[in-house]
Amino acid sequence: MRILTEKSIYRIRERLGELYGEDNAPRLAQRFSVLADRYARALRARYQPDKPLWDEQDVLLITYGDMVHTAGEPPLLTLRRFLAQRLKDCVRIVHILPFFPYSSDEGFSVIDYRQVDPALGTWHDIQTIGQDFDLMFDLVLNHASSQSEWFRHFSNGIAPYRDYFIVVEPDTDLGSVVRPRTSPLLTPTQTPSGERHVWTTFSADQVDLNFHSDDVLFEFLDILLLYIQNGARIIRLDAIAYLWKEIGTSCINLPQTHEVVKLLRDVLDVLAPDVLLLTETNLPHEQNISYFGQGDEARMVYQFSLPPLLLHALYAGTTRYLSAWAAALADPPPGCCFLNFTASHDGIGVRPLEGLVPENEVERMVHGVRQRGGHVSSYTAADGREVPYELNITWYAALSDPDHPDSDEHIARFLCSQAVMLALKGIPAVYFHSLTACPNDEAGVKRSGHPRSINRKRWNAGELNALLDNPNTPTARVFAEYGRLLRLRARHPAFHPDGPQRVLELPDGVFAIERVSPDGSERILCLSNLTAVEQAIEAAGLDGEPADVGWHDLITGESIAADADGGFRLRPYQTLWLTTPVAL
Repeated sequence: MRILTEKSIYRIRERLGELYGEDNAPRLAQRFSVLADRYARALRARYQPDKPLWDEQDVLLITYGDMVHTAGEPPLLTLRRFLAQRLKDCVRIVHILPFFPYSSDEGFSVIDYRQVDPALGTWHDIQTIGQDFDLMFDLVLNHASSQSEWFRHFSNGIAPYRDYFIVVEPDTDLGSVVRPRTSPLLTPTQTPSGERHVWTTFSADQVDLNFHSDDVLFEFLDILLLYIQNGARIIRLDAIAYLWKEIGTSCINLPQTHEVVKLLRDVLDVLAPDVLLLTETNLPHEQNISYFGQGDEARMVYQFSLPPLLLHALYAGTTRYLSAWAAALADPPPGCCFLNFTASHDGIGVRPLEGLVPENEVERMVHGVRQRGGHVSSYTAADGREVPYELNITWYAALSDPDHPDSDEHIARFLCSQAVMLALKGIPAVYFHSLTACPNDEAGVKRSGHPRSINRKRWNAGELNALLDNPNTPTARVFAEYGRLLRLRARHPAFHPDGPQRVLELPDGVFAIERVSPDGSERILCLSNLTAVEQAIEAAGLDGEPADVGWHDLITGESIAADADGGFRLRPYQTLWLTTPVAL
């Protein structure tokens, strides 16, 4: 494992100087050395130098700590048992969404960053899950709870906390600020010096932290290392794009924010080089991938454009925009990769479609989500307009036929969407409710008053296991086939995150890519019919192969040969994973 060398300290000192001024850099570099020494032994003990960054067996599960629960048992224990019994052979990484004491936003308004919510369990329970799976933790560093001790000390004027939060005069011109909410940007609060107005990007309960204070930065460096000490392999930087504020700017994607990400990456490269940094930036594609930097920022970036592009393709029956986007994707820098997903605990972002799909077609997609019981959240654009920001609906419900839910076609359409995601270059991330074919939880929305609750149902373990044990339920059918696809994918190095990807030109409605293993030993053609009609594929035109070539479909295990017309057919919503052809 690396140690603090003069070179590494110099690089971190340079970053600190960029953020806080050269005069403060020596003092802050020394402060970092003291912090690093405190965690050195624990970090050295957990380091696995021979472990690759990632491979084709990596699949990430997104779940809340209490996604499954049993009366009288800490939910983290119930979750561990469910994971061990049902998913150990097809999932390698578990993202346990914020498991800290919180006051709102289902965990993303953190009261105490260093404790596990007693309602969920203990640090030992987290570490026990980590014995069987790699773990991903959230670093919620843009804001903290108004009920936190930090904010209480701020309100009482106690140092250093009196500088932990951003205070702005209420008559300040903040018209340039871009944010994903329409609630008031400033929230009044009482302090010893009278009423002050604090910055609240997301809600009055989520008070933005002041990274102009180096004390705030070092608070989070300590928390970061604590999380790694407790088993985190991936650190997700929540809402990172909004971190740094400068009056008169958009306060999104500022250079100082990128500098903080680079600093965090430097810290990991020095102290925990096997720990991966993931940025959560639900923004237009070019802004999103900017967090790779020059290979010196995030190791991983969400593929935020994928879910809405895929949903649009399935609604409209055209792969025009999805294929064009995929064909234009640049490879991530070396040592970086995409995190592919279709659903998460949040909704389906709309902003990542900007510049990719015409606005009128986006509007039709939004209408389709509403037809299926979904909600639409808005944000305030720079010009003051309120425009769609997020579609709140479960992915399974989003792909339903409103008149015939849970039909064979509905399940086929859903599984087709997942097969597309699994085939793309990168690491796949699967939301718990996608595995369980979860319908919209409208009762949850009514209880909480928040549209995102539609996609955050908590399962009673007995109820869920009963559904999974009945092979005729949609839950069991989806879970079984999804698990089979995950296990199949893990056996093929062509799906390695670093393996090349190429988009093939096939009839509109068919999304087709070629995947090749990093060493060139395996090649797979992945074809998905995203329409409700049969699609004819010319075998002679399939990537230039002659018609008298036989293919093997990994998904069905069957051979695929050209018919009398010199081609073959894809059923509605069918996916084929075809291995390298051999002469008949």
